[in-house]
Amino acid sequence: MVEKLGHILRYAYLASSISKLVLIRAIRVKVFSAFLCALCVSALKFRSVNFDFKKWCAIASEEVEATLKGLPKPLRERAGMLVVTTERRPNAGLQADGIEEDTLGLFCGPEFVEEEHVPMPPQIILFVENIWDMVEGDEKGFREEIRTTFLHELGHYFGLDEDGLIERGLE
Repeated sequence: MVEKLGHILRYAYLASSISKLVLIRAIRVKVFSAFLCALCVSALKFRSVNFDFKKWCAIASEEVEATLKGLPKPLRERAGMLVVTTERRPNAGLQADGIEEDTLGLFCGPEFVEEEHVPMPPQIILFVENIWDMVEGDEKGFREEIRTTFLHELGHYFGLDEDGLIERGLE
């Protein structure tokens, strides 16, 4: 009986030691995870602090104008009547309506064939900080993505669905 008790105590001690090691490891993992989280948040804040909204909006406007100039005349004339705005990211109202926080652009309003029957003009919103984040601040990549996003949203204005846009290389 004493011998069995000795084995039980040894197993209990061993189990206790293993539990302590597992607990210590779990604490280390949690601390490291918290550190990584804090580091990521700091990096995002740093990126946002370094984001010059006016500069990147001006570049986006330049790129939209250049893209419009490259369109065939009938499309250019029609697209030139669209309101194109820039925002940092989708606001809380848009997100409440189901627009993802990392959305790059948005077409709002009627397609051009339905335009005469609505009080608000159609518009394209470009979320420049999301685009900037996606291309990691690279100006050439930013210009390319502004062009692609603008053409994608313009495609919606002309009645194309997501499949039609993907077929044209405008994902």
